[in-house]
Amino acid sequence: MIHNFLRALALLAALCALWLAWVIVVPVNPPRQPYSVTIGPNRTMNQLARTLEDDGAVRNRWVMVALSRMMGVDRKLKPGMYQFGAATAMWQYLSRFADGHPDQSSVTIIEGWTFRQFRYALRNENDLTQDTAGWSEQRLLAELGINGSVAEGLFFPSTYFYTPGSSDLDIYRRAFQSMQQQLQTVWEARSAEVPYSSPYELLTMASLVEKETAHESDRGMVASVFVNRLRVGMRLQTDPSVIYGMGERFRGNIGKADLRRDTPYNTYTRAGLPPTPIALPGRASLDAAANPTPSRALYFVAKGDGSGESQFSETLDEHNAAVRQYILKKGS
Repeated sequence: MIHNFLRALALLAALCALWLAWVIVVPVNPPRQPYSVTIGPNRTMNQLARTLEDDGAVRNRWVMVALSRMMGVDRKLKPGMYQFGAATAMWQYLSRFADGHPDQSSVTIIEGWTFRQFRYALRNENDLTQDTAGWSEQRLLAELGINGSVAEGLFFPSTYFYTPGSSDLDIYRRAFQSMQQQLQTVWEARSAEVPYSSPYELLTMASLVEKETAHESDRGMVASVFVNRLRVGMRLQTDPSVIYGMGERFRGNIGKADLRRDTPYNTYTRAGLPPTPIALPGRASLDAAANPTPSRALYFVAKGDGSGESQFSETLDEHNAAVRQYILKKGS
């Protein structure tokens, strides 16, 4: 009996080995040719394997995930677009991903980044030819045919795909053109009530909204507060603008002395919008700046409860009460 059991066990092991070999080694015809798969930023191997299985490009995603961990592929996925021609085996997909040489690479520019962070991200893209290395901001703008000397806010945050070996100048050009298109669209659809005299002012407002809230549903109300303040002649008093004006002096904290120290970006000491954007705003912030939520709110304070939401108030008394509820009480 033991001998029969061992024979059955050996047969089962052999069948499992054959099945694994079929899953891993035998090529699968892709659903379309050429077949391409895109690895986005922060995409996991589990998500990628599920996509391949759903497309019919691999036979079993769990085997692929396990094999990728054994090969270490799951720890070195490089974003980009990978193309495959004829029938491809699972091990060939993993080998290609392990090589880290996509047919198209990508770089992601995050909403709310400053232009300096944008440049840093491009400088660290090894697949880009660094043609603008060492260029001043003014020279870069001139090469792009942009009038002006300040690049902040002029480039649209998004994911840009490119062929390895492309010039970094091409990414700058595409990001600028994309921002111009986005800005023109929202400018033409703006509310008649907003007090901007130019698309650039709308862009500047959008950058303030971008930096003031991480909560999607609050953007329209934050824009409303700032627009309402502009209408009645109140100063915007927005900390992100002050911080931007501090530049490298900012060390993570902002004090009363910083709020009193006058700079072109100190919206506590100066009325109106800052002279330029303070970050790269995304489409949601552009939309909010163009069409703020109708309200009479003049104040807001972050609730500080982990939700990212703010409490909006129409009067100073209401605002002070909100500060006591969400800030002072929490700190006591």
